[in-house]
Order: sequence, then C-alpha cells, then structure tokens
Amino acid sequence: MIWSGTAKTDLRQIHDYIAKDSAFYAKRVTGDIIDKTGVLNEAPLIGKVTPELNIEQIREIPMYSYRLIYEVKKQCVFILAVVHKRRDLQPEEIEIRT
Repeated sequence: MIWSGTAKTDLRQIHDYIAKDSAFYAKRVTGDIIDKTGVLNEAPLIGKVTPELNIEQIREIPMYSYRLIYEVKKQCVFILAVVHKRRDLQPEEIEIRT
C-alpha cells in the first residue's frame, strides 16, 4: 500500500481541523481511516467505483464524513486522496497513477 503525497496532506489537514475541537477525536478519526486501508490489501475491490471518474480501478470507501479514494493496481493499492463527502470533487484533482 502506498499513500500519495496528496492523500498524506489530506489526512494531515483532516487531523488538524478536527484537533481544533478535540485532539482525541482527531487521532481517532485519522487512525480509523488509516486502519481501514488495511482491508484493501485483502479485498481491494471492496469499495465502489468513484462516480466522478468512472474508472474501474479508481474506487472509494466512505469513512465518517470522508471518502477514501484509491487505485487498484496488480501488485499494489495506491491511496490517492481523502476528501470530504460534501466536497465538489473534480476529476482533475485526483492524480491517477495509471
């Protein structure tokens, strides 16, 4: 599993935003998101295809108020982004590794 620089930044920003109100919940939410990626090694097709991209290899899993967007490759799963569900995601914002 490889996290893109964008995904790492997204996760850090999520942590920092939540931490303004609660360091405990910031750690819990970001920890849960990271933990959820573990299941992708065993079942990479568990998520649904990301509708904005409509590419079979680009999928997402909902977590709290966020969407964990990832790309499935033969040998690896790439975490591409973690975005808020209310965000108007534009396809060009996701750096596809294909």
